[in-house]
Amino acid sequence: MKALLQRVSSSKVEVEGKVVGQINKGLLVFLGIEKQDDMICADKMINKILSYRVFSDSDDKMNLSIRDIDGDLLIVSQFTLAADTKNGTRAGFSTAMPPTQAESLYNYFLEKTKSMNTITESGIFGADMKVSLLNDGPVTFLLEA
Repeated sequence: MKALLQRVSSSKVEVEGKVVGQINKGLLVFLGIEKQDDMICADKMINKILSYRVFSDSDDKMNLSIRDIDGDLLIVSQFTLAADTKNGTRAGFSTAMPPTQAESLYNYFLEKTKSMNTITESGIFGADMKVSLLNDGPVTFLLEA
């Protein structure tokens, strides 16, 4: 499982011209699900995201997590993060989990995150989404679990 985190001042995702998820200060999380991923892996990634220190403290050091600042999460499925890009000039997707299984794990990820008292918004799995963001920093991290 891979999660691309972007620290944002605001972000939103639209599907067919309608806003389906929107946050203020927090993290935009693009989530890539790979064949070997499971609920244990998802739980580890959730805990890592919620604890990852990407926000500045009073000394302007990145020492605060999303929990520490009471920030929001916008989680967007992005199977291209699971791509194999080691060879050639075209990505291969044999490492990505098949859509039906991936959607189930993505929904688990969303529900679990919401149950942890974190404001969580999301895109729509498999939809053609338009994502807008105001990256704060810019600060971007790729997490792997």
